[in-house]
Amino acid sequence: MNRVPIDIIIPTYNGLALLAPCLDALRAQTHQDFRVTVVDDGSTDDTLSMLARCYPEVNIVALPQNRGLATAVNAALRATAAPIVVLLNNDTEAHPHWLERLVGALERYPAYDFAASKLLLYDRRDRIHSTGDYYRPNGVPDSRGVWQYDHGQYDALSEVFGPCAAAAAYRRSVLDALAVDGNILDEDLVMYCEDVDLNIRARLHGYRTLYVPDAIVYHRLSATGGGTLASYYCGRNFALVWLKNMPRADLRQSWLQFATAQLGFVVHSLWHIREPAARARLRGQFAALRAVPRFWRKRRQLPPPRATASPTDARQHWLKRWVPAAPPKE
Repeated sequence: MNRVPIDIIIPTYNGLALLAPCLDALRAQTHQDFRVTVVDDGSTDDTLSMLARCYPEVNIVALPQNRGLATAVNAALRATAAPIVVLLNNDTEAHPHWLERLVGALERYPAYDFAASKLLLYDRRDRIHSTGDYYRPNGVPDSRGVWQYDHGQYDALSEVFGPCAAAAAYRRSVLDALAVDGNILDEDLVMYCEDVDLNIRARLHGYRTLYVPDAIVYHRLSATGGGTLASYYCGRNFALVWLKNMPRADLRQSWLQFATAQLGFVVHSLWHIREPAARARLRGQFAALRAVPRFWRKRRQLPPPRATASPTDARQHWLKRWVPAAPPKE
């Protein structure tokens, strides 16, 4: 089987302590026909000099100031050209066979456009972080199997709604087809849910994701951006991604579920108002209200969903944690 060229993109911001284990794991991969691009999002630590000194094989895209993960990834996508793009968080450690199995699945199953890894917690390697992502009609995304013990219950090769971008492979031709104003990821989302936004757009246009259970990555969950930062952007972006992407018929059918979920977040945050994360989520929800006009304009600029009656139509799968499917055909 002929291997296709691969670009691995790793965004980082002040991630000096995280990068070495991530890059060392890539050096140990059984498949080595790839190029690593680290995009530095305006770090103020010693990241750039460390990379030049210890990892000379790594291509570096250095942004002059911190602009957020979506902007960083878009910059790296413009600086690379391989037909397969792999996004990888800097707070991960890939199993030696990870890349071979992840990209090998896309080669073996050409009907699929994205490939999702099996993400396990870095410090609790018997616990699941994600075996593919899904999306609810109330605007709340989630990861399949999250926090469960890994007993092999997700060890089947299967179709899922979309991949978690902490460790995922994409056909560049599909990413290019999904670009809006030249950007793959929506830079107004800054960070968190930018992959959810991409997954919804992909589903609505008939593109499909294959979960590859033996492509294993260990993830230090939210080591780069967690706590109040995650709470703020999740509070903000859950609402904005729903508003921007949900088809009109689904907006009408699920607005009450959406409003109930948002109200539930408000009540929970008020109940825990002394906690910084709760206050950050509330600030995020208020920020979403201010951003509604801008994201409504974005919605109007999106290309219409591709008309299809196939089982890949996203409207059939909002409520499903995964897309039930027969084993993929080669």
